[in-house]
Amino acid sequence: MSIPSKHVEILIIGAGLAGLSAASTLVSQGREVLVLDKGRGVGGRLAGRQIDGANFDHGAQFMTARNPRFIAQVERWVATGVATEWYRSHSGQPTSHARWRGVPNMREIAKQLAANIDIILACRVETLYESGGLWCVETDDARTIEAQEVLLTAPVPQSLALLNSGNIALTVAQRKRLQQIDYDACIAVMALLDGPSHMPPPGALVPDHPDINWISDNQQKGISALPAITLHAAADFSARHFDAPRDQVGEQLINMAHPWVGARVKHFQVHGWRYSKPKQVDIEPCMVVKAQPTLVLAGDAFAGPRVEGAVLSGWAAADQFL
Repeated sequence: MSIPSKHVEILIIGAGLAGLSAASTLVSQGREVLVLDKGRGVGGRLAGRQIDGANFDHGAQFMTARNPRFIAQVERWVATGVATEWYRSHSGQPTSHARWRGVPNMREIAKQLAANIDIILACRVETLYESGGLWCVETDDARTIEAQEVLLTAPVPQSLALLNSGNIALTVAQRKRLQQIDYDACIAVMALLDGPSHMPPPGALVPDHPDINWISDNQQKGISALPAITLHAAADFSARHFDAPRDQVGEQLINMAHPWVGARVKHFQVHGWRYSKPKQVDIEPCMVVKAQPTLVLAGDAFAGPRVEGAVLSGWAAADQFL
């Protein structure tokens, strides 16, 4: 059954931090916004999961803040109870700037940004094209949406594929900038333990191992009542094993991490982030592909491969529409 077509002022594709930050800003200024995302929840790589009563952050682990505007935003999140400081140093590392985590998990930050925003989840955009001075989108659930302006916040290779699908023209310079952006993959393991891990406080560790980038203790972090760790494989390992059987890769990583984890793993799940972190960052915080009708690209590949970068890019994109 087809769904009646819909007309909106601004359509945002992607409910990660860049898309939500832009949407929140635009809605606060009275603009009509609709956000589409192929996932079942908001947040993108601000991702959480529950396994047998244990809770995990398995995407972005924390956020840092250097930009004054973003520092102010983090302070607002802390004041409203959706963020708190996690640590300033971990084992073997000197004290440095604060790392904040979400409360009860990282996804809660995205949920607060998503409040009062019109969002359609589990909706994949198949094509994007221009028609009669408007942008037209067709989705995998038979929706047709017309928009006066569009913001794309998907990983750059996915946004490029969407632009190509609708024969949307790019300048030579724009295409070159976008094509040179590549991403590291990351395999994440979420493991429920039979007892507390052997990790020292604060439960954050960058181990001296070529195949493991990160281990966190979700219990020490304060998001899980039960002992549970999140492990992020290194980029090279993730690229080599991304399409291998998940259980096999998970067991391999757990065995490698045992000297730091210590406790026995009762159960685990594996998630693959194909576009975990951009290897290169564009020279601008967003890209205006077309001024009329407006089409803008944003995301952490533009303002920096961190939570802060994604938010700053979303704000920069919102400024283009305002």
